[in-house]
Amino acid sequence: MKKFNVPLIYRSRIITTIKNSRRAADKLKKDFTPSVLDLGALQIILARHFGFCYGVENAIEIAFKTVDENQGKRIFLLSEMIHNPHVNEDLKDRGVKFLMDTSGNELIPFSSLNADDIVIIPAFGTTLQISKRLKDVGVKLEAYNTTCPFVQKVWNRAEAIAKKNYTVIIHGKPRHEETRATFSNSEVNAPTVIVKDMAEAIELSKYILGEYPLQKFYDQFAGQYSEGFKIENDLGRIGVVNQTTMLASDTQGISDFLKSVMIKKYALNDKEVEERFADTRDTLCYATNENQDAVYSLLNVEADLALVIGGYNSSNTSHLVELCEEKLPTYFICSKDELLSENEVRHFDLHKKELKITTGYLPQKRPAKIMITSGASCPDALVEEVIEKLIQFYPDANPLDDALQKMVANYQENTP
Repeated sequence: MKKFNVPLIYRSRIITTIKNSRRAADKLKKDFTPSVLDLGALQIILARHFGFCYGVENAIEIAFKTVDENQGKRIFLLSEMIHNPHVNEDLKDRGVKFLMDTSGNELIPFSSLNADDIVIIPAFGTTLQISKRLKDVGVKLEAYNTTCPFVQKVWNRAEAIAKKNYTVIIHGKPRHEETRATFSNSEVNAPTVIVKDMAEAIELSKYILGEYPLQKFYDQFAGQYSEGFKIENDLGRIGVVNQTTMLASDTQGISDFLKSVMIKKYALNDKEVEERFADTRDTLCYATNENQDAVYSLLNVEADLALVIGGYNSSNTSHLVELCEEKLPTYFICSKDELLSENEVRHFDLHKKELKITTGYLPQKRPAKIMITSGASCPDALVEEVIEKLIQFYPDANPLDDALQKMVANYQENTP
């Protein structure tokens, strides 16, 4: 796997040491058991995989390199490069300006741009319509496009099945930048419709099976289907792709369900399924899968609470929160600053979409067992800062470096 030149401010001595020791002991990445920093009074239980993924590191490298190599030029980000406020603020501090917000609303008129300006495309990619508008004013996009290769892979797969006359079903959040970009790249090749979850997939199946009046579709899925979509014709052959940050298990569940619907509708045998349903399992993002699988394994361990670190508008991080919430008290935080004291934590409530303060979140018993993971756009440095602040709340805890050395020695002993 390619190594990226990510600024040192995002790196962590502690987390790098842990990840390197795990990597050396498990080169094939088959061991998803968590890493445990045992500090006596406090146990930090870290997910096997977390933090920056390939696409995020690629985007960060391109963005910071672009700033360093183009002093004096106007540099813009199309929108948030990744969903992490610290990284985006760092780029703003270097003079980078945002053209749009995450909903696609212009903050700076495109008409004010010229051919000498640099516009960085975020890791989520962008729509064909926006690309055209930028190119029409002379902006050169190719050298500053940080679109994640795995997002591009989804686009390519959608195009491939479109050429075989399949309609593309996108599992994603309709307003998310990545889903909007995938929808744009898909609809030029094939009829396309977005389903945000299994409930909407079930609703879509009613039209496939003829259980709903066809005209109802256009109101129910308003804003989620391509121009010219013909409900009476365009659901006879389908394939499912996804927004790469969705829960892989949810995408697979939707895919399996819609496959069963096609089998039922057309009375297909095993050899006939491909005639109506395209196999697109290869579009699931490896990093999203790894982080999610690591959380499933993390939740097999006994703990008192979970801290999930990341941007509050990060899709992949929110899904990690949802997984943890099913098992134990979970607090979604963006940095160490949300740990207000040993008694109070400020955290984001996914369901109410608001910040709240919870008291008495840390256990009084010893050892306190705290799970930690982070989203794919969260720097390891932020995870280290959270760990160090937690330790401050446990003055009877053993030194962090002693616990780290013990952990590393244990993995070295078990390295083949």
